[in-house]
Amino acid sequence: MSQNPPVFEVLPRDLSAYRQGNVGIDYVHRFESGKPGPHVLINALTHGNEICGMVAATHLLDTGVRPLIGTLTISFANVAAYESFDQSRPFESRQLVHNLNRVWSAAELDGTADSPELNRARALRPVVAAADHILDIHSTSQDVQPFWVYPAYPRNAEAALALGRPPVHLVMPSGLGSGTPLIQHGRHGQADGTGVALVVECGQHFLQSAADVATAAALDFLAHFGLIAPPAGRPAPDAQRRYELLETCMVRTADFRFARPVQGFEVFAKGELIATDGPHEIRALCDDCTVMMPTREPIVGREAVYLTRPI
Repeated sequence: MSQNPPVFEVLPRDLSAYRQGNVGIDYVHRFESGKPGPHVLINALTHGNEICGMVAATHLLDTGVRPLIGTLTISFANVAAYESFDQSRPFESRQLVHNLNRVWSAAELDGTADSPELNRARALRPVVAAADHILDIHSTSQDVQPFWVYPAYPRNAEAALALGRPPVHLVMPSGLGSGTPLIQHGRHGQADGTGVALVVECGQHFLQSAADVATAAALDFLAHFGLIAPPAGRPAPDAQRRYELLETCMVRTADFRFARPVQGFEVFAKGELIATDGPHEIRALCDDCTVMMPTREPIVGREAVYLTRPI
């Protein structure tokens, strides 16, 4: 499946200066205010080529952001994959073996399987579990508008709607259906749990605009929970648009093909053909069926596309 080559406006930088954290775990930095308040985690590089998170996390560290109340933790997750980045193969550094954003169940973390991602998730497990509120910063392979992703718990929706930017929301009533993401680890994956946990998808991996969205989202998130003062000159949010995840379609064969070119947010009528996957067909589940996160390069066993509907 041929695609136009990406535009490289932001590329990886050397992160070795950030390796020595202060909690005994590489690339994890924690700052305590000494005053009561929530513990907020800003997490970057869950996927190694999603560079915008690196820009946001280094911005917080380089500019000396410190919490007025509570505790701030800043982490760089999959640095091993990040360090494998090759500009001639820019999408291959997403992961080394496992998708670090699908292994956050107790079964995976307590299991016997081994990989760089599983080992890193096990090391980061106490960091994620300690956080009251989590912002996990991601980006997309296609150049689409930024959006939130979160489990359909009122606490998440209230925070994302209050934050207001980006103004698009992907809501998961029953999780992703392809593994357990970081934002659903432990209590954050429970309907009766506590704490907000959001993914922000900031736009195409290598665009400056995605880095700008990531940095703004991190500052907004910290301000929302009172850890920093609200950023000056913050624009009024646009009208909010919400989509419900209906199904996560996986690539089952090497013959996966979309029926027409898609980047994300294309709309299909009920029953309309979206893709073929060898002998299998993926068809729209409803009218106004909206595709999100279509794969750029189909790989058997990985996600092909999310089917959603407007809420």
